[in-house]
Amino acid sequence: MITKTHQIEPRNWVAIHADYLYTYAITRINDEEQARDLVQETFLAALEKVDKFEGKSSERTWLTAILKYKIIDVYRKKSSGLVINADVQRAEQEQSDFFEPEDGHWTSEHSPITFGIDEHDPLVNKEFNSILQKCLQKLPALWLSIFTMKHMDDQTTDIICSELKVTQSNFWVIIHRTKLNLRACLQKNWI
Repeated sequence: MITKTHQIEPRNWVAIHADYLYTYAITRINDEEQARDLVQETFLAALEKVDKFEGKSSERTWLTAILKYKIIDVYRKKSSGLVINADVQRAEQEQSDFFEPEDGHWTSEHSPITFGIDEHDPLVNKEFNSILQKCLQKLPALWLSIFTMKHMDDQTTDIICSELKVTQSNFWVIIHRTKLNLRACLQKNWI
C-alpha cells in the first residue's frame, strides 16, 4: 500500500488554486464563463478521484493535469466536424493573397515586417498580448486548438494528432496556416 507523504486539502482548493487554474484555462479557451466552468469541473473531478491522489506531485500539478484533460475535451468538441466550415474557408481565402501565384514569393502587401516589440515595456507587452488574444479568437476552432496545444502546452505532434483525430500532414498544414493568419492579423492590428 502506498503511504501518502502529502496530506490533500480539498477545502482549501478554491482559495489556493482557483485563480491559477482560471488563468491557465482562460489563456487556452478564451471564454470566461467556460473557463470558470472548467475550473469547477476540475475541482469536482478531483474530489471524485481524491482517493487516487498518491502525492507524487503537488496538489496544484495534479489539479492542472485534470484541467488540461478537460481543456483537451473542449478542443475535441469544438473541432469535431469542423474540418470544412465557413471559418476555415474564410481563413484559407485570406491566405490566398499572401503569395504571388507565379513564383510563390510574398506579395508586397503581405511581406513579413518587424513588429518592434520592446520586451522590457510591460504596457507594450500587455497591449500586444491583448491584440494577440483577439487574433487568436478569429481562428477556426480546430486551428486554435492545435496551435494552443502545440505552442502553449508544449504537447508533441503525436499527442495532438491522437487527441484531436488529425493526421500529421493535416496538423502541419494547419500549423502553417495558423501562423500565417496570426502574422497577418498582428501586422494589421499591431503595427
